[in-house]
Amino acid sequence: MTVTSNDHRASFDARITFGNGGDLAVHGFRVDLPGPDVSEGEIAALFVASLGLLMTDGVELTNVEIFAEPHKGTRGGPSDRAATAAPAAGGALVELARPPAEGGTCLVAPGGDLPGLPLSRAAELPTVVVRLEGAGGREVGVGTLAAFDVRGRAVLLHTGAGEGGRLTPEAAAWLAAGGVSLVGTDADTLDGTTPEGDDGRVDSPALDVLLAAGVPVVERLTGLDRLPPTGALFTAAPPLLEGVGRVPVRAFARVPEA
Repeated sequence: MTVTSNDHRASFDARITFGNGGDLAVHGFRVDLPGPDVSEGEIAALFVASLGLLMTDGVELTNVEIFAEPHKGTRGGPSDRAATAAPAAGGALVELARPPAEGGTCLVAPGGDLPGLPLSRAAELPTVVVRLEGAGGREVGVGTLAAFDVRGRAVLLHTGAGEGGRLTPEAAAWLAAGGVSLVGTDADTLDGTTPEGDDGRVDSPALDVLLAAGVPVVERLTGLDRLPPTGALFTAAPPLLEGVGRVPVRAFARVPEA
């Protein structure tokens, strides 16, 4: 096989720590790279994705070497062409919206433009549920998400806490770069802060990163414990209101029958 400019791999040693305890060490591990100019953070994310590791709290790389070599098809890597089956139609509907008395569930639209939000970014989205409940309110970083296929999906953070599971700006950028369609959380805000002011927001770096990339965000979900990790279809379609960027929605998911 001829080596092209895009055929690069990395070799490294790594130590991983997990949010629910424990660690893992590997030596001389190799992953496919999208090119030679990648950061150690990107290599770490590819490593976690290749093994499908969940609840990753930190990854420390050493002895990193980047070299030209044909891709081997690293899972989640640049040459991974595995097709993901679409969720089946039908099944039960699961309510995911909080009642108004509990603050309701809100969608925030990129650019404050609800009419400009395509239905393909807010309705019938294949769903990935990231389980964070019991993780002690830790930040949600790239390592926590790297094992998941997020392209074209709604990624829903099941934190189990009103102000837990703060998404880091780096993780938000990783989600956007990975082609996520929508990000949701059962916390009060994506950034783990208490909403204040007329627009219901405070300093929200992760939210801002996603909105700038055209990714809508749904906050204050409920019922995520009733969804499978994958396979459900998520909907939180907002009304077509001009000049409004944040609006209450009735979010729900369709869970296909086994």
